[in-house]
Amino acid sequence: MSQHPPPIRQHPSPNFSARRDGLVPHMIVLHYTGMRSTEDALDRLCDPGAEVSAHYVICPQGTIWQLVAEDKRAWHAGAGTWAGQGDINSRSIGVELVNTGAQPFPNPQMRALTTLMRGIMTRHAIAPQGVIAHSDMAPERKEDPGPRFDWRRLARQGLALAPLGMGPDLPLGPSLDAIGYPVASADKRLQAFRFRFHQTASGPETETEADRRRAAAVAQAFRAS
Repeated sequence: MSQHPPPIRQHPSPNFSARRDGLVPHMIVLHYTGMRSTEDALDRLCDPGAEVSAHYVICPQGTIWQLVAEDKRAWHAGAGTWAGQGDINSRSIGVELVNTGAQPFPNPQMRALTTLMRGIMTRHAIAPQGVIAHSDMAPERKEDPGPRFDWRRLARQGLALAPLGMGPDLPLGPSLDAIGYPVASADKRLQAFRFRFHQTASGPETETEADRRRAAAVAQAFRAS
């Protein structure tokens, strides 16, 4: 039986603007809300005083709420860069997953996310390498969607790059530059990289040979994409 896409409920937020300089979305930025309650998340993302929003919110049960039209600039990313590009809000679609960051992402939520992403990526011709974590583009400020998020599930469905394997033992910094990470403190860049591409890493908060070899493999995949 074919799986029908989940319905999308409308919950308009006043917190949006026009995309700047004629930019169109070529990225998806994934977030967690840091809240347990969908209602609290929707209230905050629709509060004019908060000045934050996202295009979509997905609750743990898989319900999708649209807050901002895709052709508008939602205020989800904040300051940061990716692959040398700024104003990520004008270049992206923002998706918030209701999650505190300390819990796994339920299967209904992930199913809804992958279905939503397929549609977004088709409509805007977004490539898998254009799907990033909030922590990727702002490692000094953000940790979402965090180490519990299942990037490999997205990769298996062609919705993100999460290559496996190890490369040569090369300096970490140039590999992280090649992947797209912005300038940041070494420990925060390492943390963001591990959250995304080396989730089994443990031990000291300093780079290891495994980090370097993993980053080299990821950098090669990004260069080839």
